[in-house]
Parts: sequence; structure tokens; C-alpha cells
Amino acid sequence: MDIKIAPLVDLPDGRGTSVEIEGERIAVFRIGDTVHAIGDRCSHAEASLAEGDVFDGEVECPRHGSPFDLVTGEPSSLPATTAVPVYPTAVRDGVVYVTIGGES
Repeated sequence: MDIKIAPLVDLPDGRGTSVEIEGERIAVFRIGDTVHAIGDRCSHAEASLAEGDVFDGEVECPRHGSPFDLVTGEPSSLPATTAVPVYPTAVRDGVVYVTIGGES
């Protein structure tokens, strides 16, 4: 199911935004014209990944520093060892959509 999030121009570039969709916290990241969506809870310490710093295609957990790949959800270093969910995104007519129910 595609869920309308916001106009692309309303999302901060290079930072995350936390949204809740059907009880799931999802971190949405705009990088230029590209949008990524991953689970908003660090798999190590439950911190909000939307609040982390974004660099080189990853977001760093603000609590303990584990970086998570914005495409795969995989952590690239400790202390996190488990991936977070990844949600497909689309930008149609300047509006961002996240697909839930088919996360990878």
C-alpha cells in the first residue's frame, strides 16, 4: 500500500524525518531528489535513526554511532549487528510515497 508522506520540497535535504504509518515508525531521508525510507528504530538501542547524521549513503545512530545503509538497512559497524527494515519509496508529481506491506 502506497502512503502519501509529503511534497518532496517539504522534506529537509540531507536529513531524516520520522513518520508513523499504521503503527510503524519510519525514517524518511531526502538526499537531493532521491528518497529513502528505513525503520526508525536502531536495531541495537532503539534510538530514532531519523535524528542521526547522514553521510555517504548512511545514517549514523545518534545514540551509539552505528551507521546504517539507507538502501539496504544493513549496519556497517558495531555495536549494531541487525539490519533495520527498508521500505520502497516513489516520488510522483513532486509528492513522496512510501510503500508498506512489501518492505524488504
